[in-house]
Amino acid sequence: MSDLPSLLLVAREAVNKAKNRVLAAPAKTVQSKGDRDMVSDVDLAVESEMREFLAKETPDIGFFGEENGSYGQRREFTWVLDPLDGTANFVNQIPLCGISLGLLNNRESVLGVIDLPLLGSQFSAAQKIGSFCDGRQVSASEKSQLRDAIVSIGDYAVGADAETKNLVRLEVTRLLSERAQRVRMLGSAAIDLAWVAAGKLDASIMLVNNAWDTAAGVVIAREAGALVLDLDGSAHNECSAATIAVAPRLRDEVLMLIRDATQRQGDPFSS
Repeated sequence: MSDLPSLLLVAREAVNKAKNRVLAAPAKTVQSKGDRDMVSDVDLAVESEMREFLAKETPDIGFFGEENGSYGQRREFTWVLDPLDGTANFVNQIPLCGISLGLLNNRESVLGVIDLPLLGSQFSAAQKIGSFCDGRQVSASEKSQLRDAIVSIGDYAVGADAETKNLVRLEVTRLLSERAQRVRMLGSAAIDLAWVAAGKLDASIMLVNNAWDTAAGVVIAREAGALVLDLDGSAHNECSAATIAVAPRLRDEVLMLIRDATQRQGDPFSS
């Protein structure tokens, strides 16, 4: 395996450069890229600059960005970037957004850095090294009952067949409203996963899995002691259908709730 401590330093340098770009000025232009989805000039500038920096610093590692895809062929190690996770929040001056840079070894998340520039915090982790926020090691929640838990849910679906896909998402929300202490929708997968790592959230349920959204957060949550799972409870990887991060003692209750929602409203991934 590549030298993860050295690569973590590279990733943090790249993300710090991007943070400065995000803080320099608000978005000046916003373009539509699908039904109720958008990209700003800040997203595009951050991705372009990070792509160039990482290609120079780690020429043997591939790169995939949310906005402009990849360069070269798929490699054993690949940087995966969401230049600004939570663009809708950012352009509306809601500070819940983050730069998310992960490293995949084949399909497994092994390193990640998430910076929350408008909140002034940075999370980082690498496999077998631990998970940290601003230099302080963090740990996942030890909650054992869903009724005591704060659970975040991913954004509702947009685009093709969103109405059908959202039936099960809405059912998850309804069941959580009955069983959990509180339900939150933050609008950023990076924040969801980072805050599970820090114990601010006890679980996060996202019935979707885009590598740019999750590559960094998965390893940050895992290294903090959280479980990150697919719908069936198997370990999450790039090919998983969903991204469920949960405090270990809440695993069974959260998976049961998702199964209940799926049984009542159908498989959200069948269409």
